[in-house]
Amino acid sequence: MASMSRRIRGQPKVLVVDDEPDLLELLELTLSRMGLDTIRAESVGEALRLLDSGPFDLCLTDWNLPDGEGLKVVEHITQKSLDVPVAVITAFGRPENAVAALKAGAFDYLAKPVALEQLRALVKQALKVPEKPQPAASYQLLGDSPAMQQVRGLIDKLAKSQAPVFVNGESGSGKELAARMIHLKGPRAEQPFIAVNCGAIPENLMESEFFGYRKGAFTGAEADREGFFQAANGGTLFLDEVADLPLAMQVKLLRAIQEKKVRKVGSTTEEPVDARLISATHKNLAALVESGEFRQDLYYRLHVIELAMPSLREMREDIPPIAGAILARLARGNAAALEPEAVAALERYPFPGNVRELENILERGLSLASDPQRISAEDLHLNPVAEETEAAIPAGEKWPLQDYLDRVERAAINEALEKTRFNRTAAAKLLGITFRAMRYRMERLGIK
Repeated sequence: MASMSRRIRGQPKVLVVDDEPDLLELLELTLSRMGLDTIRAESVGEALRLLDSGPFDLCLTDWNLPDGEGLKVVEHITQKSLDVPVAVITAFGRPENAVAALKAGAFDYLAKPVALEQLRALVKQALKVPEKPQPAASYQLLGDSPAMQQVRGLIDKLAKSQAPVFVNGESGSGKELAARMIHLKGPRAEQPFIAVNCGAIPENLMESEFFGYRKGAFTGAEADREGFFQAANGGTLFLDEVADLPLAMQVKLLRAIQEKKVRKVGSTTEEPVDARLISATHKNLAALVESGEFRQDLYYRLHVIELAMPSLREMREDIPPIAGAILARLARGNAAALEPEAVAALERYPFPGNVRELENILERGLSLASDPQRISAEDLHLNPVAEETEAAIPAGEKWPLQDYLDRVERAAINEALEKTRFNRTAAAKLLGITFRAMRYRMERLGIK
């Protein structure tokens, strides 16, 4: 039978589902000291009846219960659209249970033995989830295409969870913007959002940058310094281009995620951190796992829920309103508009660089237009070769295959060089290849 503690009006109400008396007592004591009212259930069936009978502000459920798994409680809350954040308590060494719970809609998870500091942090975050979250006005994903509507709907759901999110998409498709919206719509909105480009950090500095260091840990360490994890404590840590992490750093990152603790370089003790992880890359992470370039265990930790960002080619109907919004921002209050043929040219353009490239094109057009109030197609200076689609290329021009591939590769490299003002290192990064590969390809194709 369920036992109910005396409830004081205005106290948040927490449903605790467990059949272990010792753990129940620990949870109830901890929650009561936080000013929370607890109601106990000792089975799945009992928990479902209580959830259906009245509102709760939070649910904590064990995984192993006498009449089934705690996953049934999570699924019940999700299926009935109950406004109840739910966290699952799993046995140590069973990460697959935690992943299954997060995918089913759990807010977060705790591993046994339950660490009270982590429990209190989880509860504080859960009870701050707003009922009707609103994004910050400065961060918006524009467009009304089905693809963009689906993305915005998934962002709303992900904001209510603490599950790690993997954002996949081409360069310039808005991966960091999506991550910021997940952060701003969730309970950590008032806490830091720390964005890290994993491909921009020298390998020998990665550990100290991520975890911080103690004074005297190495030459030049004149004072203690916090790392990315400490800076994001209580908030969100966004790992962009996570595929660029070297294998040695992947091992250390995996441990930090599993233990929710980090050790500064030069320190002998670990310190707890509470940061939600969102990662992203434009590369095929699953393929890198297959080739041994990315650890499989880290992949499963990061790739709990995937958010796929559509390319601009998949939402061409959104190009006019997105271009209009970008142009209004670039014009800074001055009247500026695209002529109809300019809009038509943009709608035909394939946009390999997606929204980021669209912004660059519009900024260039605004700067070069003889009449900034009326931007023509000529002002945009679109690459006529890039405007052609694959279907428009006659079949004969694709044979022999190597010549056709060389032409495509040469065009891509030249475009990358132009975008980076002929900085070969930056162009290689834009193309997703190493500098050595870039140099080899340029020599083979005769690009100077």
